[in-house]
Formats: sequence, C-alpha cells, structure tokens
Amino acid sequence: MTAPPSELVSFLVAVGAILSIATIAGQTLRSRVAPDRTNPVIEEINARIASWWAMVVLIGLALLAGRTGIVLLFAVCSFAALREFLSLTRTARADHWSLLLAFYVILPLQYLLVWHDWYGLYSIFIPVYAFLLLPVLSALRGGPDRFLDRIAETQWAIMLAIYCASYVPALLNLHIPGYEGRNILLVAYLIFVVQFSDVMQFVWGKLVGRHRIAASISPSKTWEGFVGGVATASLAGMALWWITPFSPFVSLSVSFAMCLAGFAGGLVLSAIKRDRGVKDWGYVIPGHGGFIDRLDSVLFAAPIFLHIMRYAWSLK
Repeated sequence: MTAPPSELVSFLVAVGAILSIATIAGQTLRSRVAPDRTNPVIEEINARIASWWAMVVLIGLALLAGRTGIVLLFAVCSFAALREFLSLTRTARADHWSLLLAFYVILPLQYLLVWHDWYGLYSIFIPVYAFLLLPVLSALRGGPDRFLDRIAETQWAIMLAIYCASYVPALLNLHIPGYEGRNILLVAYLIFVVQFSDVMQFVWGKLVGRHRIAASISPSKTWEGFVGGVATASLAGMALWWITPFSPFVSLSVSFAMCLAGFAGGLVLSAIKRDRGVKDWGYVIPGHGGFIDRLDSVLFAAPIFLHIMRYAWSLK
C-alpha cells in the first residue's frame, strides 16, 4: 500500500476538528436547553453528529487504505443500498433470477470493471447489457402481472445503488497531468462537499427555513435551507481547492454543480419514499435512516463529477 498524500491526512484532521466543534456545540445545547433529552430537534442533531463520527472514521480508514479500501467500501454500500431499495419495490416470484443476478453477478462485475479501469465497458455494462438481460430472465419465468412496473423498479434500484455509486471509486482511474497519485483526494472532496451541503441545508432550514420547496415530498426542504446550504458548501469547496487540480474559482463552480446534483438526488429519493409511504430507507444509521438516506445526494453527484473531471481535466 502506498503512503497517502499528506493533504489527505491534513484534510481528515480538519474534518475531525469540525466534528469536535459540532460535538461540543451539540452537548452544550443539550445541557442548557433540555438536559433531560426531551427536545427532539436537539436529540436528532446529536444523534446525527454521533453517526457522522462513525461514518467519518470508516470513510477515513477506507481513504487511507487507498484504492482497495474505497472500492470495497462502495461495493459494500452498493449491496446495502440495493437491498434497501428492493425492499420497497414490488417484485414477484418470476423476478428471483433477476434479483440474484443483480446482487451476485452485476454488482461484483461492475466494481471489478471499475477496479480494472475498463471505462468503455463499465460505463455501459449496466444501462445496456444488464438492463436488456434482466427483463428476459423475468419473462422466461412467466408472471406478466405489472411486468413493466417490476422491471422498471428493479432497473432503477440497480442504476442508483450500483451504477451511480460505482462512479465514486471510478474517480481513482482518472489520469490528470500533474495530479498523479492524488486521485484519492477527489473522492474525499466529492464526499465532503456533497455531504456538507446536506448538513448545511438541514441547519439553515432549521434556523431560517420558511418556504417549502415541495411540501408533499420533503417537508424539511426549504428554499432558505437550499440557498444557504448550497452557498455554504460551495464556499467550503472553494476553500478546499488545495486538495484538487482546480483554481479556487473553478473549485467554487464545480462544488456548486455537485451541490445542485446532490440536492436533486435527495429530492428524487424523497419522492420515492413518499410514494412508498416510508420516512426513511432504513434504520441502520441513527439520526440519518438507511444507507440510501445518506448516499442519495452522492449517487446523483458522483457521475456528474466524474464526467466533468474526465472531459475537462483528464486526457485519457
């Protein structure tokens, strides 16, 4: 294993410092407002901070492990996210072969292709070959009831949970002149900016949120929270230009694009949850919900970020 870039260690230390400040602020707020832990907003904030500690430690270890750690981490996240998504879809007995193929063939093969940097195949493997094969398997098993609905739901689950998630480790394959050996920082940059945007949209929404964007889909998303969160995270992304191949202004622009994509992901996944009558995709992460609740913004931002990088900075 090669030594991690010095910027990565500095970045992780800075993230740890931010979480330490948030932890102290959360505990102080609890002790002054509701020491008996009866305030649901304060308790949710503290639960989210505690979960963030666990997630940052896990992601930090994966980043320090390099290529192997990141590929394995997101392969596991894809498995968990696919399981959560499919638990809310309407499948039939005729779809069992398709589901087995999704979990035990398509998922590992997609990450294997990413591992080997086979862009020409991993960029079309799922949206072309897997999507053509899955309905054939279901059709061979019979069961025409809601056939199109079942296939479409399964394909959407694979598209988001496997295909989009695999674009995060795919950042490690970019060949950027003058940036060799530092691609792991792009993964840290993507995750931080998008997740920080989610956090700041939540914070700004709680502080000054008045006008809801889509009340029937996500009551907690407000225009004030959206503007404040995207602006704050974009500025944070600009401040992180030193871990990227960008200038400060370009880093601001790229961060802004990622924040918009991340917001879109959160809104779309919230619409699916409301359609299925659930608040969260799961209950694995206290204060956050399931894997998809935490990954939704990254799932939309990752492919866009990779294509921006590929066509603007990478010569390969």
